[in-house]
Amino acid sequence: MDSEQRRKRKRLGKIYCSKAQSFSLRSLILCLSFFVFLLFLSSDRVPINPASFRPVISTAPTFFLLQSSNSILDPLTGRRQTTSSSSPARVVGRVLFPDQVLLLVVANTIRPAQADRLDCVYLDDNGSNFASRPVDRSVPASAGEFLLRRVLFPDQVLLLVVANTIRPAQADRLDCVYLDDNGSNFASRPVLSMDGYDKFRSIVRCPLPPANFSPAAVDLRWRGEYWQPSRAPVNQTVNSWDKLVYEAAIDGGTMVVFVKGLNLRHHRKSDPSQFSCHFGLRNWDKEEGFVLTTPAITAAQEVIRCVLPRSIQIIPHKAHGIRVTIGHSVGANSPILFPSVARIYSSKPRELKVKNNRNKKKHELCVCTMVWNQASALREWIMYHAWLGVEKWFIYDNNSDDGIEQVVQELDVQGFNVSRLAWPWIKTQEAGFSHCALRAREECNWVGFFDVDEFFYLPRAFHHYRGPGSPGQNALRDLVANFSSSSSIGEIRTDCYSFGPSGLSSTPPRGVTVGYTCRLKSPERHKSIVRPDMLDATLLNVVHHFELREGVKYLNVPENTAVVNHYKYQVWESFSAKFYRRVSTYVADWQEDQNKGSKDRAPGLGTEAIEPPNWRLQFCSVWDTGLSDFVLAYLADPATGSLPWEERSRM
Repeated sequence: MDSEQRRKRKRLGKIYCSKAQSFSLRSLILCLSFFVFLLFLSSDRVPINPASFRPVISTAPTFFLLQSSNSILDPLTGRRQTTSSSSPARVVGRVLFPDQVLLLVVANTIRPAQADRLDCVYLDDNGSNFASRPVDRSVPASAGEFLLRRVLFPDQVLLLVVANTIRPAQADRLDCVYLDDNGSNFASRPVLSMDGYDKFRSIVRCPLPPANFSPAAVDLRWRGEYWQPSRAPVNQTVNSWDKLVYEAAIDGGTMVVFVKGLNLRHHRKSDPSQFSCHFGLRNWDKEEGFVLTTPAITAAQEVIRCVLPRSIQIIPHKAHGIRVTIGHSVGANSPILFPSVARIYSSKPRELKVKNNRNKKKHELCVCTMVWNQASALREWIMYHAWLGVEKWFIYDNNSDDGIEQVVQELDVQGFNVSRLAWPWIKTQEAGFSHCALRAREECNWVGFFDVDEFFYLPRAFHHYRGPGSPGQNALRDLVANFSSSSSIGEIRTDCYSFGPSGLSSTPPRGVTVGYTCRLKSPERHKSIVRPDMLDATLLNVVHHFELREGVKYLNVPENTAVVNHYKYQVWESFSAKFYRRVSTYVADWQEDQNKGSKDRAPGLGTEAIEPPNWRLQFCSVWDTGLSDFVLAYLADPATGSLPWEERSRM
C-alpha cells in the first residue's frame, strides 16, 4: 500500500514539474518579448513621432559616423569603444522660416564642430523618396566652444583651439573676452593674430587682459556675438610659460619631450634619472589621467628623451592626441608632474615611413632657421642659398607679425621648397633646432643651422672656378656632398665674419650682400652644417652647432674654401630691432641688464635702443667686397641689372 501511494505521488510530481517548467519557459519568453518590444519603442532608430507619418516634407538629420576612440590607452582605462556608426541626437522640434528650416535637437548630443558631417534629409509627399542637403554653416558656432588651453606669456595670452574650426582668415572677426576678478563683468579686445599649429590645434594670440581681469578666464567670441559672464568657460586654467611641457615628438622607440622650466645647466648634459615621461588620455581640463610611465634616458637643456611605451611602439599611428608630460622626482618622493599642452602626433606607421624613405631620395642639403619679424630678409637669403645648392628650408616662425606667411607662399609658388612652421614658444631657439633636426633627418643628408643675416661665401669656387656652368652654382651642396659617405664626419664648421653698417645710414635697397662691404678683422664665431643622423641622442646644441654622438667628429673648413658673412651690425633702423626680442633661450634680451660683455651684444651698447654717435662708421676694419662683387657679376640679370630678389619683390 505504501509503495503504491509512493508511485502515485511520483507520477503526480512529474506531471506538476513538467507543467511548472512549461509555464516557466513560456513566461520567460513572454517577458523577454515584451522587454524587446519596449526597447524597440524607445529606440531612436524608430522614432514614434506623429510628424514622421505626415504626408508633408519632414526634416531630420541623417545617421552619421562618429569616430571611435581607438586609443591604445583604452584597454588600460576601461573606456568602452564606440561603434563606427551611431545615431545623432533626436530632433525634438522643427520651425519653418522663409529661408530655412530650424531644427531643435537635444542639447550636448551634437557639437557644432560636427556640423560639416551632418545632412538634412527631406521626405517627399508620398513618403517613398528622400533628398539630402548639407547643414547650413553660414552662421558660425560660438567661437569659445573650440578653446582647449591657455598659456600666459609675458606679452600675450596664447590660446590653443581645435584645428580647422576657426580659419586664420576669420581672425579679424574674433574678439578675446576677459572676465574680471569678481566674475561679474567682462571686457573684450580684438585678437592679435591666428595661425595653424598642427593636425589637432590652431593658435589664437590675445592681448594681455586689462587690469583686474583674469587671464585664466579668457574666452573667444565672434564680433557682435552675445556674451555674458555666465558663459565664461568652466575650465578657467591658464598655464604659465615659466613651467610647461609644450611639445613632444616620437623618435623611433623613444619620445622626445620639450619642457620649459627645468632649469638645467645650459651647454651640458644632465642626469636623466630624476625625470620620467607620463602618457594619458585626451583630457584637456585637468592635469590628470596619466596612466603610463616610462623612464627618461637622456636630459639636456629643455629636451628630455624617454622610452616609448610598448603599446605605442607597436601601433604609433594609434597614438593620435595622447597627452604627454614630464615628472620630476626628488629623492624617494613621487614625481611632480609638469603642466602640459603637448600631444603626440604620428602621421604614419613607422614601418610605412621607413619603406617610403627607402624609395625616396633625400635632399643633399637643407637649411633650418628661426625668425621673428624678418620677412623682408627672407627672399634674398633663400634665393642666394638656392644658387649655392640648398634644396629645402625649414622656417620656424617665432610669432612674427610682418606678413611672413605671404612671403613664404610666394617663394613656394616660385619653386623654392620652403616649409614654414608656426613655433609660438618664445626664447626656445635651441629646443626649436633640436625639433628641426628630428624633422629634417628623414628628408635631408645635411642640415645647416644659421640665421637669415648669415650668408655662405666660397672664395675658391667663386673666383677660381674651372668646371662647366656658372661659378659658385651648387658649390655649397657639392662641398658637403664630398663627406656624405664618411662614417666619421658629422659636422662641417666655417668661420664667421661680422660686417658693420659700412658707412650707410639707411637700409641698402639691393640687399645686404651688395650693400654691406666692411667688416671686423677677425672671425667671431663659427656656423655649422650637420648630419642629423649623427647627432647625440640628447640633441644638445649651442649657438648653431650640435653635440655629436660618440666616435663622430667635426671638420673645420679653411677660409679660402668657405666662410660666413654675418651682416650683424646693420644700419641702426634694422639693428635696433634686436633690442626687443632675442630668440635664443640662453641669450638675455638686450633690454635686460645682464651679460653686457656677451659676444651676442654690440660692444658699448646699454639696455636702451639709442643710436650711438657715428654708428654707421663702426665695426669697420677691413673692406671686403668679395661677395658683393660676385653677386653683381653673376646673379644680376644681364639685360636689366636687377638681382633675383629685387625682381621678385616688385611682382
